[in-house]
Amino acid sequence: MKIVSGAQTGVDRAALDAAMEHGVEAGGWCPRGRIAEDGIIPDKYPVLELPGAGYIQRTRKNVKDSDGTAIIYFGKPSGGTEQTLVFCIRGKKPYVLIDAEVFKLEQAANKIKDFVERNAIFVLNVAGPRASKEPRAYGYTKEVLLCLFKYVH
Repeated sequence: MKIVSGAQTGVDRAALDAAMEHGVEAGGWCPRGRIAEDGIIPDKYPVLELPGAGYIQRTRKNVKDSDGTAIIYFGKPSGGTEQTLVFCIRGKKPYVLIDAEVFKLEQAANKIKDFVERNAIFVLNVAGPRASKEPRAYGYTKEVLLCLFKYVH
């Protein structure tokens, strides 16, 4: 299994951190200049710059290049999280929606595990809100993925 994201703060970085800490392959595409809301994406994140791209192009490429996407949100997808869902639907790519206000950590991990198994996902894109939009995004996502890695690796 490989975890990919755009390395933005919040959900994206939590997914990459959980993968790297657990020895799971990690990667994905990020915008030109390795930009994120907190400045330059640190070199420890194994993401590739998408030439000439901003956030939207990076999001589209991560959806396209993955086998499926786990979309984590709190209450209702909005902004880039909602755009990820649109790219999945338009590109006919499998996705699973995880409302963090509904699913406890173990439930969310099991829902993603079932999605991965049902759709034979090898490369899982993980998307959701940035830290400034949802302060709980990093902690929730990291715990869910660490729980997921107990089942799938």
